[in-house]
Formats: sequence, C-alpha cells, structure tokens
Amino acid sequence: MKPAAVRSVLAILVLAIALSALLIGCSGPHYLSFPFDPNGRSLNSPYAELSPKAASRHLVFVSDRAGSQDVYVYDLIGRQLLDLPELNSLDMTVADPDISEDGRYIVFAGNRQGESNIYLYDRQLYQLRSLTNALKAEVRNPSISADGSTIAFESNAQGQWDILIYTRAGDPLDIPMNPR
Repeated sequence: MKPAAVRSVLAILVLAIALSALLIGCSGPHYLSFPFDPNGRSLNSPYAELSPKAASRHLVFVSDRAGSQDVYVYDLIGRQLLDLPELNSLDMTVADPDISEDGRYIVFAGNRQGESNIYLYDRQLYQLRSLTNALKAEVRNPSISADGSTIAFESNAQGQWDILIYTRAGDPLDIPMNPR
C-alpha cells in the first residue's frame, strides 16, 4: 500500500474513532462549566471551593473567598450566588455543608473557639441554630434529609465515632443562635 493510501486510511480511522467518541459522549455524563469570577461573585473564584453538595436547584459548598471558611449557596438554574443573611457573620470555621432538596435548610459542621457543633440554617427565617450545644463531643460530617426534618452526623461522644440522628420536631437541643 502506498504511503498516501495509508495516510488516508489512518485519517478515516481517526475520524471514525472521533465521531464514535462524540456520539457515545452525547448519551453519557455532561459536565457543566461555570464562569470564573476573579471578584468571588460566582461559583468559582481564585480561592478554594470545597465540599460541594447538590440538591435539584441548589449547590452548597465551602469557600475561603472572604478570608475564612464560609458557607455559600449557588442557584444552578439562575447561575448566581444566593445571599445568606446572618449565616457567615460569626467567627467560625465551617466544613461539610449539606442542603435540603428545596434549598431552605443548610446543615454544616462548625468550629468556633475550639468547639465543634452541627449547625442548621433556615434560609427562609435567616436563623442559625446550634443542634449539638448540649453534646460534650466532637461532631462532623452532617447530612440532611430531602425535607430537612432529619439530620445525621458523626459524634465521638461514646469514645468512638458513632452516627447520631437528630430530628427537628421540637428537640430541646435546638438552641437558637440568633433568634429574630
């Protein structure tokens, strides 16, 4: 076979492989890319964005763009950050946020003055509550149910890491941090 013919066959094979990959990719996962904003007003910024958790419309994550690790919520449909009044005003390092399906409730682990607690923020009432003030233990990795009624998290209250479940039905541990 002549070199020109070999090149033509190779070109057709490369084109066929590329076309196959493109067609297969159409039915596979899709990665969304969001714009980078150097001023920190979008999903991605020049700072570390960590621990994303997604609900149908919202993405909650931690970022240190304001000089400390804070909680942020991004509206996936409107493609914008949402305001979280009364949430990130405390001197606290946050980790592992989660969000209810409707986006109303945000739960996260927070460390304030050396004490770790699980916090619940209500986006409708702009209210932050500590759920674990009465626990004399380290807590971490909270997860919230779709309807926001149940929160599971890890605690070392018994000397080992166990899973505790908190329900929001009038529990006395539900102590308001900044009632309105």
